[in-house]
Amino acid sequence: MKTTKTQFSRGITLSFLLFSGLFSMSAQNQVIPLWDKIPDEVKAGNYKEKPELKDGKVQSTSQVSIPTLSIFIPKEAKPNQTAVVICPGGGYTHLAFDKEGTKVAEWFNSLGIAAFVLKYRMPTDLTMKNKNVGPLQDAQEAIRYVRQNAAKWNIDPNKVGILGFSAGGHLASTASTHYDDKIYESAYKVSARPDFSLLIYPVISMENEITHKGSQTNLLGENPSKELIDSFSNEKKVTSQTPPTFLIHATDDTVVIPENSINYYLALKKNGVSAELHIYEKGGHGFGLGVADTSKFWTRDCAEWLKSNGYN
Repeated sequence: MKTTKTQFSRGITLSFLLFSGLFSMSAQNQVIPLWDKIPDEVKAGNYKEKPELKDGKVQSTSQVSIPTLSIFIPKEAKPNQTAVVICPGGGYTHLAFDKEGTKVAEWFNSLGIAAFVLKYRMPTDLTMKNKNVGPLQDAQEAIRYVRQNAAKWNIDPNKVGILGFSAGGHLASTASTHYDDKIYESAYKVSARPDFSLLIYPVISMENEITHKGSQTNLLGENPSKELIDSFSNEKKVTSQTPPTFLIHATDDTVVIPENSINYYLALKKNGVSAELHIYEKGGHGFGLGVADTSKFWTRDCAEWLKSNGYN
């Protein structure tokens, strides 16, 4: 019996949908591959993604080489919705996919905001020609994808923001300051500039004094040049066109020190960019949507900021 092309493609689609369903049984609509063809890809047969699951749900994943977007659309869609691309953290070695991805997307949906969790590639010479820009290629393309397809989900293409936690905050701030960097050929003719940034205990700087050393080494290598450090120290790349930004940090964060957020905020202020910074007394690092200390209120403050800026 001959299999037609249509039957074959339907089989592929069904397989992908079944595979997508493994990731979440919640408000998630679908998981899609970010690229038809991954730019500057190096094939590495032994480099396989390593997801950690609990009750069938991905908690964390490492060795990511095939980026995806997990799409979360609010049940009650309204016209001209806001959308947020979410970049989980993990020091550019893994992604805290549930705590800083899925759970956050569901929180945004509760506010009536569409959310897209970006599973971005981990920077490594094994799978990409230039590991410095691999994650940024993914972030730029994610913003472009959401903006290009905005009408499909009743999204306002001028209300597409980016959120990042920890090293994901470095990626989000890189996307917010390097959106005009031409680092690949995109099929989309829309801008990669986020309309706003939400940076949660972010790595911002690659400067040795204040950076998160693991993130710096993984992204830039063992002994990065001064030029490379400067290029990815995003507090130095702020202009008057950098998106309005909401930042939070905890004073007692010893993993990524709060000077990262403070210096970025000061650069935004100097350049006349609308910005709000919350430094909480307690919370440490990696508190996700909040913990029992003062940092548990950041979601309330963030929702207020989004509302006051016309994003909710």
